[in-house]
Amino acid sequence: MTLATKLLDWYDKNGRDLPWRKDKDAYKIWVSEIMLQQTRVEAVKDYYSRWLDRFPTLAALAQASEQEVLNYWQGLGYYSRARNLLAGVREVCSEYGGKVPDNPATIRRLPGVGEYTAGAIASIAYNQVAPAIDGNVLRIFSRLFCLDGDITKSATKREIDRLIRQNISDQYPGDFNQALMDLGAMICIPRRPRCQLCPLINLCEAYAREVQDMLPVRAPKKAPQLVVLAAGVMLRNGKYLVQQRPETGLLAGMWEFPTIEVIEGDVAAERLKAAFWNELRQSVSIKEEIFHCHHTFSHRKWDISFYQCEWLAGDALKDKACWLSSSELRSVPWAGPNHKVALWLEQKAM
Repeated sequence: MTLATKLLDWYDKNGRDLPWRKDKDAYKIWVSEIMLQQTRVEAVKDYYSRWLDRFPTLAALAQASEQEVLNYWQGLGYYSRARNLLAGVREVCSEYGGKVPDNPATIRRLPGVGEYTAGAIASIAYNQVAPAIDGNVLRIFSRLFCLDGDITKSATKREIDRLIRQNISDQYPGDFNQALMDLGAMICIPRRPRCQLCPLINLCEAYAREVQDMLPVRAPKKAPQLVVLAAGVMLRNGKYLVQQRPETGLLAGMWEFPTIEVIEGDVAAERLKAAFWNELRQSVSIKEEIFHCHHTFSHRKWDISFYQCEWLAGDALKDKACWLSSSELRSVPWAGPNHKVALWLEQKAM
């Protein structure tokens, strides 16, 4: 039996029952693949269902505002994914008659769509023979063929692409790609792979050489940069002062409680008080710390303290800042851990 035959036979019996596998709708597959980037399957399921309840079609999403889209993405992180998905869907509606293209190269040109996502959409929705190479697939093929090259390097990725094209099922390329996703999630896992359960055990060179635990080779990641922040939570007349982040950069356009970076030698309370006045023309008194947490992004880690603030005086707020009641805190997309604080404040008000 060929690699594809063994894999597809296993997938027929053991493939995961996932909501985005109910049909071959290219839009739904697109949404699921974008959500699944950097996010666990179990965490995506509820978001996916809620998303499709609100945006069941390409046209429904294309007509939505960016702020509403970000609000429905709230909690999934990596918000550029949502912005690119919205931009891509709008492009499909304007340039392709509202139908997702079936050519991998054309799909690849849509905003936020990489080679993996293009291959997944083309193969699953349209049965195109196209690889969908993600971390799972790189790991599986580095073990199957005992590749000692760094899987983050282009040369190794090209070699794995060549091997997949040699072995992919011409008849069922979408199932082949999904089978690899499931095999990597359930059997050929990063640490201590469950080789005795693997349908490809007799084809695996790494298993034969007893080096499966040593593969794949990957350069170590750099530790995220620690950034210390202080934020002010100010309640006045039943409403909280919030502001919108800049339109570019990390968490662009998201909302937060007024926040400053604390550098070595700073007194957080003094810097925060000065920022309220310099940026918002609000005179405040900084009280006790009420919430503290860490939040890790791909390249940085926030250590953020939230302080209770008392309003003393101030001017009318300008653009990018406003007052929100407890019941309105869910109406905006929050930046990182600000969402936790907003939910906590909402619950306190109940």
